[in-house]
Amino acid sequence: MSQVVVITGASAGIGRATALLYAERGASIVLVARGRAGLEAAAKEVAERGGHPLIQQADTADPGQVEAAADAAERLLGPIDVWINCAFTSVFAPFTEIGPEEYERVTTVAYLGFVNGTRAALARMLPRDRGTIVQVGSALGERAIPLQSAYCGAKHAINGFTSAVRVELLHGGSNVRITVAQMPAVNTPQFSWVRSRLPNQPQPVPPIYQPEVAAQGVLHAADHPRRKQYYIGASTAATIWANRLVPAVLDRYLARTGFSSQQTDAPRPPGPDNLFTPADDSPATDHGAHGSFDDRAHAHSWQAALARHPAVTVATATAVGAAAIGIRHRAGRHP
Repeated sequence: MSQVVVITGASAGIGRATALLYAERGASIVLVARGRAGLEAAAKEVAERGGHPLIQQADTADPGQVEAAADAAERLLGPIDVWINCAFTSVFAPFTEIGPEEYERVTTVAYLGFVNGTRAALARMLPRDRGTIVQVGSALGERAIPLQSAYCGAKHAINGFTSAVRVELLHGGSNVRITVAQMPAVNTPQFSWVRSRLPNQPQPVPPIYQPEVAAQGVLHAADHPRRKQYYIGASTAATIWANRLVPAVLDRYLARTGFSSQQTDAPRPPGPDNLFTPADDSPATDHGAHGSFDDRAHAHSWQAALARHPAVTVATATAVGAAAIGIRHRAGRHP
């Protein structure tokens, strides 16, 4: 029997790319998001690739709507095998320019939305003693950057919340797994519809990866959920380790570059954002999985590929280490 997979934030970006990869496996996929046009387009693509879509229009900030989506999933498709939390929203602005209601909205969606999804998943998985939850995290959940304080705060909170839940599952001897896929900068539509008070068009901080790279990381995390977390992309690993080793240096670097690196040279175009109202709700407003940075985004990540094959990683590291020792030995013999 095919897997039953619930994906929040499935109408665009990483969530949509992940749904399409599951569709190629023939999975039954519950597509959860606010925007009707994006959901209908995603469902069509899922069906074309061999999957079995079920649309559930819901705001993950509302626990009642999340519960209703979970009920529909199990009633119409069967027991949920994998639940992927991916929905979020954000505001690009200095902290002092973000209003209380805006901050609350970002936190409610980007953090409590994950809490709501996890609660709904566990309520069904724990009695069966099986199932996997994947949180789509971010390198910004460990290394915060300027102009995204609300989003960074939410991603930090997800890490802490997920760690607590993981330990509780371990304590209970549960076979339910929960893990985090930590993401790099990804070419998603959010930069076209995010609420922003920056003078120029927002952009992901290079290097930028395509949503399919992120989606492959999510699938791998779901298939191998025993690890606490996965780093997707070399920039994610580099950012997290740099923050652990030289945080003060990184502070100064981001203070100098963090404002300009998150904007293009083009003025920000006028238009509605998706903070309180979905930007893909009306007909012909589907944004797809990709944003507007295809010409600059990487379609592959050597780091993510190696992470999916730990034996190859160990062998490569061993070979590199042996070569380095050999070079040093030869250099010592031939000054």
